[in-house]
Amino acid sequence: MNKTVLIITSYFPPEIGAASNRIFQLAEGLHNANCNVTVLTPLPNYPTGKIFDDYKGKFTHQSQENGITVNRLWVYASNSKNKLLRLIAMLSYSFSLIWFFMWHKIPKTVIIQSPPLLVAFTSMLFLRKKNRNLILNVSDLWPIAGFELGALKKNFSYKLLEKIERFNYKKASIILGQSEEILTHVTSLYPDKTTFLYRNFPEFKAPIIEHHSESGTLKIVYAGLLGIAQGIYKLCNELDYSGLEFHIYGSGAEQNKIEAFISQHPELPIFFHGRVTREALHQVLMAYDVAIIPLLNRIYGSVPSKIFEYAHLGLPMLYFGGGEGETIIAKHHLGWIAEAGNYEHLNTVISTIKAEHISEERKKMIQKEAVSNFSFKAQMNRFKQLI
Repeated sequence: MNKTVLIITSYFPPEIGAASNRIFQLAEGLHNANCNVTVLTPLPNYPTGKIFDDYKGKFTHQSQENGITVNRLWVYASNSKNKLLRLIAMLSYSFSLIWFFMWHKIPKTVIIQSPPLLVAFTSMLFLRKKNRNLILNVSDLWPIAGFELGALKKNFSYKLLEKIERFNYKKASIILGQSEEILTHVTSLYPDKTTFLYRNFPEFKAPIIEHHSESGTLKIVYAGLLGIAQGIYKLCNELDYSGLEFHIYGSGAEQNKIEAFISQHPELPIFFHGRVTREALHQVLMAYDVAIIPLLNRIYGSVPSKIFEYAHLGLPMLYFGGGEGETIIAKHHLGWIAEAGNYEHLNTVISTIKAEHISEERKKMIQKEAVSNFSFKAQMNRFKQLI
């Protein structure tokens, strides 16, 4: 008999970003492993903070997507910087979840995405039963990450979030962590807790790497969210543009500032291409020499999923974020590392990278390393046996 699994998440396609892609791949992987998968998620609104046009005016929406049942629930959508409005948005989804739990039969196996902590807490609180298998998928360590980003201060609210975090860990049957640092943190609090390293490996056929003519100009690309954590606006200000072009794909909170900077500095070789689909992005990325993966501040527990995606594309990386990501880049020979937060060192590292030295052979070696070590199917098989 096929196992039935419910996934509770705050992000899911057609929303963009690593969180959305990660949960979609998890759902699709379980479906392909002969599980009956249902996803519970808000009406799509991220990152714009507005309900997408196709879902406006609806309280709930159910659909079948690639064999997965997707239930979308009402949410007060907002991307405001106002903490109260953000809290109201999270509470609205929590209330929708409670309503859903009251009127629907919930399977024994439930995977709950965290953060947001409050959404995970609601699920843990209302679904805890001795015979239910609650699996907490921790992609970032909150509130630690919030403090390191400067979004939180160590006050009463922080202590309350710590208590919620510990409650979530305590009630979980299994905890998935996207990094070794996350699992180390969890086991420091609950040494006997069952944990599983669940990296954000992509699931797509590795493309054929073709030779591109060398122009002599190093083409660096960033693709992803243009949020505060990524610091792309500051990067635009700090880069030494001697002998390089900087190309940007994505959208987010800093987009307007980035576009304004580009228009005010037409002499700089910065090109903003906007947001494209993941499939289209894979195609355009193949034309660049190096992908930069920056974090404005080193965040404990964070390992950008871009590392594994770009490796499957055979795209050399320049990592500028510190932490466990540096270890992965170095161990698997995926590119270059610049000291987190040190823009002088970043420019020094870039000056050593020459477009003519990034060969087709080097890209193929990176891709081969990814296929051997970052296998989504192998990881999913181990996970399926665990649950």
